[in-house]
Amino acid sequence: METLKPKIGLRAATFLVVSVIIGSGVFKKIAPMAQELGSPWLIVLCWILAGFISLAGALSTAEMVSMFPNSGGEYYYFQKVYGRFFSFLYGWSSFTVIKTAAISALAYIFAESFNSLFPLPVIGSGVKFLGLSLFQNISVKLLASLLIILLTLLNYRGVQFAEKLSSLLTYAMLVGIVVFVVIGFSSGKGSAHNLTTTTTFPGTSVPHGWNLLKALFIASLGAFWGYEGWNNIAYIGEEVKNPKKNLPLALGVGTIIVIVTYVLLNILFVYILPINYFIALNTSANKIAAVEVAGQISGSLGMILIASLIIVTTLNSTNSSILMSARILYAMARDKMFFKKAASVHPKYNTPDWALFIQAFWAIMLVFSGTFDQLTDMLVFASFLFYGSTALGVILMRIKHPELERKYKVIGYPFVPAIFCLFCICLFVSTIINQPYEAIWGLSLIATGLPVYYWLNKNAK
Repeated sequence: METLKPKIGLRAATFLVVSVIIGSGVFKKIAPMAQELGSPWLIVLCWILAGFISLAGALSTAEMVSMFPNSGGEYYYFQKVYGRFFSFLYGWSSFTVIKTAAISALAYIFAESFNSLFPLPVIGSGVKFLGLSLFQNISVKLLASLLIILLTLLNYRGVQFAEKLSSLLTYAMLVGIVVFVVIGFSSGKGSAHNLTTTTTFPGTSVPHGWNLLKALFIASLGAFWGYEGWNNIAYIGEEVKNPKKNLPLALGVGTIIVIVTYVLLNILFVYILPINYFIALNTSANKIAAVEVAGQISGSLGMILIASLIIVTTLNSTNSSILMSARILYAMARDKMFFKKAASVHPKYNTPDWALFIQAFWAIMLVFSGTFDQLTDMLVFASFLFYGSTALGVILMRIKHPELERKYKVIGYPFVPAIFCLFCICLFVSTIINQPYEAIWGLSLIATGLPVYYWLNKNAK
């Protein structure tokens, strides 16, 4: 069987980590977070906490990756820790919601941002089918689908070309963000008073006590969508040079770069505009917070430039997500735990061709299934079920197999993986209580893997 070959170095791997994380969340999610928290510093605190929790998850994942640097990431080392069934459920969940929904949501925001610069024809209706908005914003959904198809074809032609595009876009993205932050703080358009003024918006207030903890958990779904993807680099372990050293380094350094970027951007947002503005913005459809901030700084020109920056970041993140996530389906099919065709490696381009096409088909289906926020809340809830299992796996493997070589050991063991596990449990329970619709859909999509697992094992006998 044709196998995937190592072609990606440390710099490129680190850039892939940054590119797959920085997408749309940091530009858009401050509005719903403002609605929940009512305080600019609580918003910034939420991004900091979410960043360090994500870093704890990334460091825990790095130890697992240093032991098992194979295609498929969690799918591969879940087999080592929990067995084939749990590993299959993760792979199936990634296919049905976690990774494909991320691709769908990123492509959707790309299309929304493009629409803000070049208005598309207004097509569609608000009619729902089984609670899903299938016919809403048809033109935006068609553009998002076209992006998924084009980037899938690009990745089909070779991982090196797709990685080079990602590196180029990441350079452009980081330069654009630095310029935006510097101009924003030096523009004289903001006020330090905005940083300390809490909400006076009708019907909202700053939560306290238990309500504050509850609000932080709900708001963290938005922040964690912004950080989603830090583990994706593990999926291409077989294609990274010296993976036991380079993968952990890329995970840690890349995640820290993103945390600093996100905190600076959110401080800029609440410095330029008061908290009440973002709460009001949360009720406005198709408006992006970062674009409004840019408009306040330099008018329509600023809005155009930031909309262009969001186009670059979502294009970049969509491309990186497509590149890395398809490797899960390839690894599953290679183990006869997914459809056989997905194990195919193109003889010329050395890419998992059928895995890419299957992933694209389902991601497009999810584009038409509902709104951006439904998709992202659904995938954050589902993904943290498995992220917590990775951190728990670090502890279990230390106990059961201390003899295994570990090129990297998680800093602060066992507290770092234990704290991350505890947070994942709290987030899971909080989502079920506060957002049962997203929780039910996420669990239902995971449960669809049960008959598929039975069917695959029956046919394998």
